[in-house]
Amino acid sequence: MAYEVEAPKYVRLAQTIQRRIEGGTYPPGTRVPSENQLVQSFGMSRPTVVRALELLKRDGWLESRQGYGTIVRGRPEVVEQQDRRGREVLKRDESRSSGRLVEVAEVPVPARVASALGLPKRAKVLMRCFLAEEDGEAVELVSTYFPAGLVEGTELASTDALSGSVREHVEARKKVRYDHVTERVSARLPESGEAELLGLPDGVPVLSVLVIACDASGRALQVSDVLLPADRQELEDTYRLN
Repeated sequence: MAYEVEAPKYVRLAQTIQRRIEGGTYPPGTRVPSENQLVQSFGMSRPTVVRALELLKRDGWLESRQGYGTIVRGRPEVVEQQDRRGREVLKRDESRSSGRLVEVAEVPVPARVASALGLPKRAKVLMRCFLAEEDGEAVELVSTYFPAGLVEGTELASTDALSGSVREHVEARKKVRYDHVTERVSARLPESGEAELLGLPDGVPVLSVLVIACDASGRALQVSDVLLPADRQELEDTYRLN
């Protein structure tokens, strides 16, 4: 079970600055406020501000120019590539994918998953946890949660890898249709078991992509929490599957 842990202050500050870049408050080519201005504006220490700026520079949002300060570069290409993570999750065939099924179990629904599924706290849901690997190295950990009503009459509770995608499996057996996906991306600290599966040192944040798959009415059919070994910014995207 994944526990919700608040991201470090420097990550939250980096997320705020990144959202301002995407929202046009800090347009590409302009200078971001100075360290002193950021310290005063956000009430955070200078080391926290410096670390947040370094994180944004590392990820391609900002760059330093000698004699001019810290400049906004805009939206990095790597973020564009992350925006369709949900499509990949829904298309994955467990029986053919590189990786392994870690766990299939009925678990208490995590808070933000409960909100997305419209379930009360402490409700039980089915979780399928899959560790994706490339060349023998873990690249992402995907925990997918299904409400009880969607599990009945399917093989979702099977501890064997499913043949075909989850979307195809559910649509064929439950006569429902997936229509669109919303992705919410944020940085958080992994639970110890997650860090171990991903091979991460203690205290290293992960990128959590919450993938909410819905039907045409907006009802959530499943929610996947995709963990990537990186600390990134928050963004949200909605798109049609067809």
